[in-house]
Amino acid sequence: MRKLTALLVLIVMLTGVAYVSADGHLTPIKLQLQWVAQSQFAGYFAAVDQGFYADEGLDVTILEGAVEIVPQQVVTSGGAEFGLAWVPKVLESREAGADLVNIAQVFQRSGTLEVSFVDTGIESVEDFRGMRIGTWGFGNEHELFAAMRAAGIDPNNPEDVTVVQQPFDMSLLLNGELDAAEAMTYNEYAQVLEAVNPDTGELYQPEDLNVIDFNDVGTAMLQDHVFVNADWLAEEGNEDIAVSFLKASFRGWIYCRDNPDACVEIVLENGSTLGESHQTWQLNEISKLIWPSPDGIGIMDEDLWAQTVAVSIEGEVISEAPSEGAYRTDLAMAALESLGMSMPDTDVTGDMWEPVEVMLRPGGE
Repeated sequence: MRKLTALLVLIVMLTGVAYVSADGHLTPIKLQLQWVAQSQFAGYFAAVDQGFYADEGLDVTILEGAVEIVPQQVVTSGGAEFGLAWVPKVLESREAGADLVNIAQVFQRSGTLEVSFVDTGIESVEDFRGMRIGTWGFGNEHELFAAMRAAGIDPNNPEDVTVVQQPFDMSLLLNGELDAAEAMTYNEYAQVLEAVNPDTGELYQPEDLNVIDFNDVGTAMLQDHVFVNADWLAEEGNEDIAVSFLKASFRGWIYCRDNPDACVEIVLENGSTLGESHQTWQLNEISKLIWPSPDGIGIMDEDLWAQTVAVSIEGEVISEAPSEGAYRTDLAMAALESLGMSMPDTDVTGDMWEPVEVMLRPGGE
């Protein structure tokens, strides 16, 4: 029955049918973000702004996140049909009983770093021993802790390392209270480069910093993806809606890749409190996490899925591998097929995309 349903979804989407009600109204849908409006979510804001969701018969409301908002809980409770989160967080919720399904793996690689100043001498994970190492916690520590354990450092043993829960900024690193701080390529790393070096009176430069990238270390975990509640997805017509949502969302990310300046303006117009240069940097770095997508945007990299699961089990995020059905690729594939039919020249892999050089300004303005 599932194979038949998936086939019907594909057939319907290839015909270009939009899901508009009989009286011409768009289908209302909600998307729950992990955080506030910023370029991390630019593709979704662009899909609203450019009418891509409306083209698919959808009226999408984007719900901003906050520290106290857990997208998995919002989707499970029916507060939103679609949610965004890091894969290990959803796997943890799934093992706890939430029947959530990854339907599109938008980010193809991790954006997590550990950043230190060159004078600390931290050049590898092994150098964390005896140091003050920052993390945000809230499920963001798994890549870091797995890397430390692999290097023979117990993150729970203060004789090995002092783990400090840092705020969601780089203040503790900048004022010397941390030897290394957790950072995302697209956000906190830029915050350091937007700060003035008191020794030079100029902004800090990349050469002032040592950066440990967990993609290089081997403990990187998959991050932003689109997920839904399996019960909602099983209801009649909702697989069709999911394909339509993904198709429009993919168009949004492709638009942002090809029109970065316009996309940054869309994000700023949606109330972001971050400055223009910071948002431009962020979009450029987010694009690095998405492109290239070798099999097409939204399609799962099975090796990185396996690595994410292995790190999750080793770090006791989950006790065992998730059951079959934790992720699906058929809906994203149907969305890509439909996009190719309606816009045959669309580049869905981004193989030729190149990042630009972004000039940051003080405070990210």
